[in-house]
Amino acid sequence: MEKHPEEFNQEGSERTEKLPIIEEQLKIDKRIVETGNLRLLKKVHEEEHEIHAPLIHETVTVEHVPIDQFVEVIPEVRQEGDTTIYPVLEEVLVKRLRLVEEVRVTRHRTETPANPQKITLRKEEIQVDRQNEIRIEPVNKPDPDSPNQA
Repeated sequence: MEKHPEEFNQEGSERTEKLPIIEEQLKIDKRIVETGNLRLLKKVHEEEHEIHAPLIHETVTVEHVPIDQFVEVIPEVRQEGDTTIYPVLEEVLVKRLRLVEEVRVTRHRTETPANPQKITLRKEEIQVDRQNEIRIEPVNKPDPDSPNQA
């Protein structure tokens, strides 16, 4: 017996129709495709330059200056010109602060002109060569309804 999508209800002239339910599903995958490769060439260029820079020589003088005074607060490290002054303290038996001495550190800077010196500076350059490059174009399927079919 052959089945038809249309069936008649036995109770009367009502007609029952069976329709198939269709669902479309799509699965998308990705894959890595090599489309070509690169060759990098690195060149290093060297250039000679002459520089004129002064030589700087720095010396430090340390001087201990006795003070021997009682103070109420701890003195801060201070700067007087090129001299930095560091206070040295001691606590005495009656819990008073006595400034024993100051250590004075003075910087002396001497600058002398230097003879010109030659230096070499390097500069890098990269050249990129594309090799075996493959172009992937979308595939266009011919339209069956189009009149221009060969």
